[in-house]
Amino acid sequence: MTPGGLGFLIRCLGNAGLVEEASFVFDRAREMGLCVPNVYTYNCLLEAVSKSSLSSVELVEEKLEEMRRCGFDFDKYTLTPVLKVYCNAGEFERALSVFNEIISRGWLDEHISTVLVVSFCKWGKVDKAFELVEMLEERGIRLNYKTCCVLIHGFVKESRVDKGVELFEKMRGMGMEADIALYDVLIGELCKVKDLERALSLYLEMKKSGVRPDRGVLGKLIRSFSEESELSRITKVIVGDIDTKTVMLLYKTLLEGFIRNGLVNDAYSFVQSLMGNHESEIVQLLKDHNKAILPDSDTLSSVIDCLVKANKIDMAMSLSHVIVQNGLTPSLMMYNNIIEGLCKEGRSEESLKLLGEMKEPSQFTLNCIYGCLAERCDVEEAVELLKKMRFYGFEPWIKHSTLLVKKLCENGRAVDACKYLDDVAGEGFFNHMVAYTAAIDGLVKNEGVDRGLELFRDICASGHSPDVIAYNVMIKALCKGSRTTEADDLFNEMVSKGLRPSVATYNSMIDGWCKEGEIDRAMSCIARMYEDEKDPDVITYTSLIHGLCVSGRPSEAISRWNDMKSRDCSPNVITFMALVQGLCKCSWSSEALVYFREMEEKEMEPDSAVYLSLISSFLSSGNISAGFEIFREMVCKGRFPILVDRNYLLAVDATDKFVEDYRTSCYLTGLVKDGRLPIVAAVSRK
Repeated sequence: MTPGGLGFLIRCLGNAGLVEEASFVFDRAREMGLCVPNVYTYNCLLEAVSKSSLSSVELVEEKLEEMRRCGFDFDKYTLTPVLKVYCNAGEFERALSVFNEIISRGWLDEHISTVLVVSFCKWGKVDKAFELVEMLEERGIRLNYKTCCVLIHGFVKESRVDKGVELFEKMRGMGMEADIALYDVLIGELCKVKDLERALSLYLEMKKSGVRPDRGVLGKLIRSFSEESELSRITKVIVGDIDTKTVMLLYKTLLEGFIRNGLVNDAYSFVQSLMGNHESEIVQLLKDHNKAILPDSDTLSSVIDCLVKANKIDMAMSLSHVIVQNGLTPSLMMYNNIIEGLCKEGRSEESLKLLGEMKEPSQFTLNCIYGCLAERCDVEEAVELLKKMRFYGFEPWIKHSTLLVKKLCENGRAVDACKYLDDVAGEGFFNHMVAYTAAIDGLVKNEGVDRGLELFRDICASGHSPDVIAYNVMIKALCKGSRTTEADDLFNEMVSKGLRPSVATYNSMIDGWCKEGEIDRAMSCIARMYEDEKDPDVITYTSLIHGLCVSGRPSEAISRWNDMKSRDCSPNVITFMALVQGLCKCSWSSEALVYFREMEEKEMEPDSAVYLSLISSFLSSGNISAGFEIFREMVCKGRFPILVDRNYLLAVDATDKFVEDYRTSCYLTGLVKDGRLPIVAAVSRK
């Protein structure tokens, strides 16, 4: 096989991307003595390696060393692929060394120059690339159009539009005609860096050269600037080239700029000018070129939405009227934005009027107004709106129905709330248990437990299943009304229905049993609570501690207190007060004082009732000095009850006792003189 034949085969393999195979064939042919490679053969192998994306620097340098050992001189076609390999591998210094050798031998041409200058660009060495371009220019080597385009795109990618424009000017000087793609990338980048002057200059040059601007170039010019003055300048230049879509983009960009900068009034004025109420410079320019058109619904909706968010609902309403007067149909979004704004201000009448203008309201439209009517307790209009919902096939939102029921109940209109729920059901809508529960709670508070229980039973009879919250409302009400046995029946009923009692359910039952003196049943209830894997909270423990003390079982109350703390359940001020007062009632004064001091250490402020419980307990046990110490603390801390306080008479009785005792009476006189203790009847008699 001749060296030329082997070289041709290797080039074919290289062109097919079979670099490893080309290297294998080269080595085997040489080892088997089938061919003695010459410079041409080596050059073919180096060229094949340079075309691969996996260019191997090691392989190239190995073949160069073989050539040296064989005494072959490197030529232009040896060093060119070597330069490519170094460039592909990012070996900047080695590539530059080879390039300099090529120059020194006088082999520099356009192809070799392109390899290095494009690589410089890829490496981000924009200044180096441009220096090389200028050096080639001095040597009379001219890069082709494609290479220039690649370089300009590379410069722009590296945020060096300045060099991109400079190279572009060189291209124009060499007589190269740029296409729309090149203008697009340069104008786009100039817009990106806010260089409006050069962007417009390049745009005018593009038109002068006969290249017709497309929507992409126009869009970049418009989208990159938002100030009205800038867009006015742009409009003056491009107005003859824009179509309907570009005009819409101009509107959108300008209005978005106003909105982004909080210039709501300017956005409003611009839309008004489009409607003919007054003129802006941009609108006048468009009209002069017969390019002025009315904005689309999306553009108008964005302005109205902005006005609504800025609480300028009247301006939004005014704009919507102008839109209709100009023959445009407000979009659903536009109506919804205005109605939402009106409803937030409680202007339900105007919202309903707008609703009457709409052909196809959405579920949001109707429920927005429904929520406003609920907030205002407007039952009559709410029912009428439900009829519209039924007509359009929409469902009322549960939160609004519940809100209306709660509002009615808060205003003492629980019966009206129940009637309203009947009306809702009459319109074919299922009332959620949340709304029914609110009505039950309202009846209990306004009409009594029996009325609430009656509605509860009616709900069950109608096939609905009350949830845990509904049961909790009734159980709590029955327990508060000292009807804990009935509450217990409801408790068992809910369990039989597969509902799991919550901590609140257990708390109501435990509190109810404790207040009725059924402490053992309360203890059974908490045992059941543990079985149900429900952790008692501070309310649970407070009820139990109070109940145990009232039942004369203070040691168990303290045991529960310790159990609570061991479970990381921190007692609150009410728990402390329940324990201190409970221990006092059981004549455990000393123990009560310990918890009283702990309460103070935790910076919890006991009220006068706690002080008086301790005082009374110490007085009952004959420990007048300890009682007076607490009394003095109460007075000094300003806790002595005022005349209308229910504890006032208890405080007076305690004062009488201290007045009658010679050991404390003199101290009382001092407290009165200091102005800390009121002159009560007992002191006056003294």
